[in-house]
Amino acid sequence: MYTVLVFLLFALGLVLIIKGGDYFVDSAVWIAGVSGIPKFIIGATVVSIATTMPELIVSLMAAVEGKVDIAIGNAIGSVTANTGIILAFSIMLAPFAIRAKDYSLKTFLLIFAVLSLYIFSLTGKLSVIGCIILALIFAIFTYETLKSAKNEQSDERTVISSKKEVKINVIKFIGGCLGIIIGARLLVDNGTVIAQILHVPDSIISVTMIAIGTSLPELITAITAIRKKQGALSAGNIVGANIIDTTLILPVCSLVAGKPLTVPAQALKFDFPVCLIINALIFIPAVMRSKFSRSQGILAFALYIAYVVAIVMFM
Repeated sequence: MYTVLVFLLFALGLVLIIKGGDYFVDSAVWIAGVSGIPKFIIGATVVSIATTMPELIVSLMAAVEGKVDIAIGNAIGSVTANTGIILAFSIMLAPFAIRAKDYSLKTFLLIFAVLSLYIFSLTGKLSVIGCIILALIFAIFTYETLKSAKNEQSDERTVISSKKEVKINVIKFIGGCLGIIIGARLLVDNGTVIAQILHVPDSIISVTMIAIGTSLPELITAITAIRKKQGALSAGNIVGANIIDTTLILPVCSLVAGKPLTVPAQALKFDFPVCLIINALIFIPAVMRSKFSRSQGILAFALYIAYVVAIVMFM
């Protein structure tokens, strides 16, 4: 009976995330149209921050409970999953062109953030200086995103037809956000129990089951955005979510824990380097060529699968 309940709650979480993602993208696109802000900016701010809440909540809970492996594995694992599964799969389904100027600075910030996280953790602990640098990168990201929103307002605005339309979209936005967060929580909690029932080690759960579970809001948002031909919203959401995951979650966890986070050997030898390679492979060529190509998606997805297989077999 307990096992059946676990699977039912897992399924409920999936339903909440799917419907929440659908409502969330609809309302986010409406907000972009009404405000005149480009879809890329909406994707990199409002959507990204809301869909990274599951990662933040899970990592904070883990840090408070002293489960540092889960806090770090969830954060860095989510960044790798966002790019290696979600964006890679999205690109394989529907490659699309981009404006390089929309992604150049954010790509640099993302790569620099992952590299900084790796370098300042080589001693086995995420140093205070490392946390400060990551926080500064987050501040720069936020400033530049808001600056872009102010300077690049579009002339095409959605005309508000009635107060009812406003209420409906506000309800869809809030309801979609809540659905994503609650659904992700159900998926992670019950997915972890399912993994334990199947005797999967905790060290693997943190960078796979939990990381993928907390990345599901980005996946659903990406799939919904592509279905609605909003590729810029999808990619903007991923790069924004990755920067937030890398630069905000771990410094906040360190602050909550009241001490430098101990970084597991697996993260230093395997998780951080793979995260850096996959993100560089996807974003740097895209900025140089002003498009995400299907070959990039296939290569990144294959690398992620190889990474997971290697963890299961050798770690």
